[in-house]
Amino acid sequence: MATSPSERRGIPAAPFVHDVQTYLSQSGLETNVALTTLQERLQQYKLAEMKLLAQRRDLQAKVPDIKKCLAIVQSLISKQGTGEEITLDFELAEGLYAQALIPETQSVCLWLGANVMLEYGCDEAEALLRKNLENAHISLQAILEDLQFLRDQVTITEVTIARVFNWDVHQRRKKRQASGESSA
Repeated sequence: MATSPSERRGIPAAPFVHDVQTYLSQSGLETNVALTTLQERLQQYKLAEMKLLAQRRDLQAKVPDIKKCLAIVQSLISKQGTGEEITLDFELAEGLYAQALIPETQSVCLWLGANVMLEYGCDEAEALLRKNLENAHISLQAILEDLQFLRDQVTITEVTIARVFNWDVHQRRKKRQASGESSA
């Protein structure tokens, strides 16, 4: 999916304002309205950043679980054909463990979420878990890139706010000086 230079995955890019007066005249905004608009855009970026941080946290929590499941399935595959039983300790609840004796098996049940569990052949389960792990890493990379893009947009917007505000202060001083000279 190609993204235009004006956005990244639905996140609009913040325009850098070189000349405040030109920006205000082209947008048809007064200084206070422009500052309010920029502040709103900044808040939208901050909200998007919070959502991406939550997504990153969730994915980072899932990766170790996927790796653990993958290791268990690979262990079961390695024991196939040997007739060995595997003894495992598994967690029933937080801090409460039980021991299980698992006979040689050709299939496993994977918890898919949303109260759904499906039985897969061991090789099929391994392929699915590898694909899920790969997808999680790809998604994490995309989120990190989106977060960097967002941070850049926040910086650009903050600089623009400061430039517009400083330009406004400068214009007010000019008016005050001009009105002070004309009354003298």
